[in-house]
Amino acid sequence: MTTTVPSRIATRRRFLACPPTYFAVEYAINPWMDPSRPVDTGAALRQWQMLRDTLLRLGHGVEELPPRPRLPDMVFAANGASVVDGRVLVARFRHPQRAPEAAAHQAWFRRAGYRPTIAELPNEGQGDFLPVGDLVLAGSGLRTSPAAHREAELALGRRIVSLQLVDPRFYHLDTALAVLSEDQIMYYPQAFTPKSNRTLRTLFPRAVLATDQDAAVLGLNAISDGRHVLLTEAAHGLAAQLHADGFVPVPVHLPELLKGGGGPKCCVLELHPAPKEGA
Repeated sequence: MTTTVPSRIATRRRFLACPPTYFAVEYAINPWMDPSRPVDTGAALRQWQMLRDTLLRLGHGVEELPPRPRLPDMVFAANGASVVDGRVLVARFRHPQRAPEAAAHQAWFRRAGYRPTIAELPNEGQGDFLPVGDLVLAGSGLRTSPAAHREAELALGRRIVSLQLVDPRFYHLDTALAVLSEDQIMYYPQAFTPKSNRTLRTLFPRAVLATDQDAAVLGLNAISDGRHVLLTEAAHGLAAQLHADGFVPVPVHLPELLKGGGGPKCCVLELHPAPKEGA
């Protein structure tokens, strides 16, 4: 029996990213962080620049969020806001160490011509809110409040599908699930409750499923433009599955940033088009 491999089409994306100028692991707010392990900030910056240059080479736009001193996790720009169809919901971080990042995001979006809404309930931006098709998949259980899903639905104007995370290693949705295209995702079933797994199987019956080994290197913290998928070079099994499904895996090397619990997707906040004037 012959299986037809889907033809995948890349679409140009715009991202917001923050250089890891002040990156460090000074505290532990996820299981990946260990302040006793040394961090090479220079290496982190070079790895980040390679990620940015790869996105530019693929034809995508990358805006820069200016880093601020004493905010070592600002490099994980995806967590600062959610952006859907030009609507922006600025995050409200659960941990006080990251709370000031929200003001930096709010200021950037205002300068860029957006009209951001400031979240009242705990949510951590695109770490837990991932648009796919006409839906937004939303994570809860570890960082983002379940009640924040309703707030996001009103602010972003799209139906929210709630998913509950249960493994502390996968503290944001984007560490356990990646959107590959308008109708395809990949995820790690063991990171979710049985109810959430039933929801995902119903919505995405042909989803790519990650092994324990690939999930454990944050292989699911990936960036996709509908054809190219940037993922950690250690996720060999996922790369093979993506290739078989018509995608083009693009391995990236970010070992320093992994010490903070982040991969490629954590480093970029996807920007949907800004609202038109007068909208």
